[in-house]
Amino acid sequence: MTSNRPQVVIVGAGVAGFQAARTLSRRLGDRAEIVLVNRSGVTLHPELLPQVMTGVLSPDRVSVPLAGTLPGVRVVLGTVTHIDAHARRVLYDGGVLDYDRLIIAAGGVSEVAQVSAVSAHSFGFHDVEQALRLRDHIHRQLAMAAESTDPFERAAHCTFVVLGAGYAGTAAASAGQSLSQSIACRDPRLREQPIRWILADPAEWLLPDMRHRLSRTTARMLRSRGVEVRTQTSLGQVTSRGLRLTDGEFIPTRTIVWSFGVRPDPLVTNLGLAAEQGRIRVDEHLAVLGHPEIHACGDVAAVPDLTRPGKVTPMSGQHALRQGGLAGGNVAASLGYGSRRPYRYRIRGSIVDLVRASEQPLSVA
Repeated sequence: MTSNRPQVVIVGAGVAGFQAARTLSRRLGDRAEIVLVNRSGVTLHPELLPQVMTGVLSPDRVSVPLAGTLPGVRVVLGTVTHIDAHARRVLYDGGVLDYDRLIIAAGGVSEVAQVSAVSAHSFGFHDVEQALRLRDHIHRQLAMAAESTDPFERAAHCTFVVLGAGYAGTAAASAGQSLSQSIACRDPRLREQPIRWILADPAEWLLPDMRHRLSRTTARMLRSRGVEVRTQTSLGQVTSRGLRLTDGEFIPTRTIVWSFGVRPDPLVTNLGLAAEQGRIRVDEHLAVLGHPEIHACGDVAAVPDLTRPGKVTPMSGQHALRQGGLAGGNVAASLGYGSRRPYRYRIRGSIVDLVRASEQPLSVA
């Protein structure tokens, strides 16, 4: 080590990593060297992506610069390629970092399904670039519909299917429906053209981490706006002309938004650490099994769910936020500042922006 102070390295500056860094900065101050490694110099507020898509917020308003927002934290820009747990080293594309304590918060990566028949029409909704790409695509589809005289083609251009009714999918369907209606109202050629937004999920209800009563309220609000909510329904077949759902309906469309497919960062697969469902196994204090000097949190961590014995916490922003703070606190405790606490949290309600393009966001909490 180049300093007498212990060095804490945090991998990833998503929701969990940023919160861990902020907690450590407050708890430790200059009593430790805190290093945050991230691919970019910003962290994203994913809950604001619907407002980016509808134009309520500009992209720079949902990205927070890391430099200057985390006092006492050294930000290193780079992509981590490997973690040597035995040598206590983090290897990234710009060099090597030694650590006394390590927090792995690399987050998840979005996998937009590339079905060959419609790969050009597949979209994710997990970062600013995807939100902007979907926004531009909606504008193009409605412009093409307005120019077309073929009823089938008009319908296909004006039909949008969102697969996956978690937070991202529900927000995408709500924001997309609002945006498309706003565009259509300004074009006389589209005023009599039905615009369909379909939200489908194989689960029994929307937002599986939300209480059933609030899930039903969300579904009712979406339906009142014209979104077709299909639960217990998934993708059956995809062709170049559209898709068939498992309920049997064929839907002509040129837009499929995939909000499934978020998986832990591939970094975790070759670390030699115990894993479960592709996520690093940790104890209730978020310490990695067999490596108490390493903590993991957020999407990359299989955290025991103490409110549901035998299960692990789902990949969600609420868990990432709280696990990041706890990981930072428990690492500080391992260095003699504070005491360790187990992770116990049950999601009782969530905020999902059912945003309208022309008004303030409407949320269900």
